[in-house]
Amino acid sequence: MASSASDPIPIIDSHIHVYPESEVSSLAWYTPETPLAGQRSVDEYRAATGSAPHLAGFVVIETDRKNDDSKDWTAPLQEIAWIRRVAMGQPKPGEGHSADDAKLCLGAIPWAPLSLGPEPLEKYLAAAEQEAGPAWPKVKGFRYLLQDKPNGVALSDAFIGSLKVLGRKGFVFDLGVDQHRRGRIQLEETVEMIDRAHDGEKEEDKVVFILNHLCKPDLTIVSQTDPSFIAWRTAMFTLSKCRRTYMKLSGCFAELPDRQKARSAEGIFGAILPWLAVVIAAFGPSRIMFGSDWPVCAVGVGEDAWKKWHKIVDMVCDLAGLSREDQIMIWSGTAKEAYKLEG
Repeated sequence: MASSASDPIPIIDSHIHVYPESEVSSLAWYTPETPLAGQRSVDEYRAATGSAPHLAGFVVIETDRKNDDSKDWTAPLQEIAWIRRVAMGQPKPGEGHSADDAKLCLGAIPWAPLSLGPEPLEKYLAAAEQEAGPAWPKVKGFRYLLQDKPNGVALSDAFIGSLKVLGRKGFVFDLGVDQHRRGRIQLEETVEMIDRAHDGEKEEDKVVFILNHLCKPDLTIVSQTDPSFIAWRTAMFTLSKCRRTYMKLSGCFAELPDRQKARSAEGIFGAILPWLAVVIAAFGPSRIMFGSDWPVCAVGVGEDAWKKWHKIVDMVCDLAGLSREDQIMIWSGTAKEAYKLEG
């Protein structure tokens, strides 16, 4: 039966992190005191969404496992084995997911050692494929967090060469940078990195970039004339000129001042509207995708964070006057296209 305009729009959450209690010691950022201590698996995620009836699935993003500056692949490969269990519905006892949850795992973005260059990356990809086994088709790309790396890492010949390898193999690169804490240089290097990664490549071999969390702008500023906002806005329009870049509508709660996090969805929406408006104008619905950044989104916000962010994105769609087709793109269509998701 054909769907009607009143039918609810399916949701694909393009950015979640999950990890079992048994493997928290392998997380580079983990301490027993962190607000994210303990297990974060599909059971907890379902609870956070309120078991949203229109949730079609999610994309699992790597969770920054220890790697000794890319020299030790033990923990990242262990994470791929964990993702395999989620994607194939084969949990170990107590891991917080079931066989039925496998259908929700539409894609995965593990870590990869892009900083080492093409030859080591090829070796890692072979090891990752072996570890993933039958879940390998769910692996849609890779991430190497740049937000905490020294300036210039993304512009090394080794890194650019690795990006070209990903593009030729049909993998995307999830890009995590942090203008809020690292400044405009992270944005400037991102623009140059994309230009160099695409230089000389056939159109079909150019790696797709999926920008995480609006590139983490500083949401504590109050004036749109602030140099930080102007630099971020300029970068967004520059980045959007490349048709092989996509933006995740995600991660904003982590950049808010603490006093803002307890506000209602309407209050937060009003505070961050200037940034949301820029992203909509720059990228358009066909290159923007919904992502919750769960469980990070809940830190300082509370158990209703997923539902609060869902409501804010809903308000964005309403205020922008988006057609149903455009709303479908933001909620699920763009993620399907960018990650080449099935179903």
